[in-house]
Amino acid sequence: MDFSNNNLSGSIPPSICSLPYLKSLHLSNNNLSGELPLSLKSCVSLDTLDLGQNGFIGPIPTWIGESLLSLHILRLRSNKLVGNIPPNLSRLSALYILDLANNNLSGTIPSSFGNFTAMKVIRESHVSILSYYNYNENMEVTMKGRDMDYSIFLSLVIIMDLSNNNLSGTMPEGLTSLLGLVSLNLSGNHLIGEITEKISALQQLESLDLSRNNLYSGIPSSMIALTFLSHLNLSYNNLSGRVPSGNQFQTFIDPSIYAGNPGLCGFPLAQKCKDDKTNQGPNVVGGDEEGSEIRWLYMSMGLGFAVGLWAVFGPLLFNRKWREAYFRLIDQVYDMVYVFLAVTFNRFKEHNAAT
Repeated sequence: MDFSNNNLSGSIPPSICSLPYLKSLHLSNNNLSGELPLSLKSCVSLDTLDLGQNGFIGPIPTWIGESLLSLHILRLRSNKLVGNIPPNLSRLSALYILDLANNNLSGTIPSSFGNFTAMKVIRESHVSILSYYNYNENMEVTMKGRDMDYSIFLSLVIIMDLSNNNLSGTMPEGLTSLLGLVSLNLSGNHLIGEITEKISALQQLESLDLSRNNLYSGIPSSMIALTFLSHLNLSYNNLSGRVPSGNQFQTFIDPSIYAGNPGLCGFPLAQKCKDDKTNQGPNVVGGDEEGSEIRWLYMSMGLGFAVGLWAVFGPLLFNRKWREAYFRLIDQVYDMVYVFLAVTFNRFKEHNAAT
């Protein structure tokens, strides 16, 4: 059932869950208001619940994590929801898209959010249950700083978006166990603490946005292991130290990625690190050692070329017998090739004359 992108107003009618086989409910981008109605608790077969971009108020009900256990997608972004995020949402073991962005939620990110079962799975392919009903789910997903429409490949996009709320506390380390995450957006909150080194476990991450928080300390060098990462935003925190480089970080040449962190230094920022003599290019972690290795590589290539050259031509230059034998061999090879080509050419001419 899709009534999204209209001018519907008022509240969700209680009778909507009298449809026992309702799998997908889209009411996004309307003018619906009021609290999320208790009647939705009866929609126990729902795979998708999209109520984003409306005017819903009040807290996120705890019954969502108790009754709607089949949910794959929960999208409540851009409403006026308040209060803490219910920890029991992590009981939604099939959930692979959780979008609570652009609300007024407060409190901490529940530590139980590291327990979303479906987000721990690295997906190569997946057929939605809705495909059995000849229906492909369609959803607008906010990722990499822009809105994108997904349909057939929607089930491959594993997302957690809690951005633009009033969340506080630290980033739960348990989130690093969600190995299937493709996009993680915690920007625009009041998070504190360090970025954990264990974030490198999220090998499938393509988009990471931790901007506009109060995170401090350095950017973990382990993040260079995130080789799928194509969108990164760490701006406007209290981060300090050298910007790591290597792998995907070599492509992050836009200084705005790190803006608003006066303690950061190194490429691509104008501010040099104290141990830098120059700042003419990417300062790879361990860059001095790597530069030394490259110099030794070039030196060994030159030395090898010289040794190989003298190993071949040296004996010819100083040993007359070897030199004469070498040129006799060249003459013999030349004669053999010449005779072969002459015989082949004559046969070809005779064949053409006969035909």
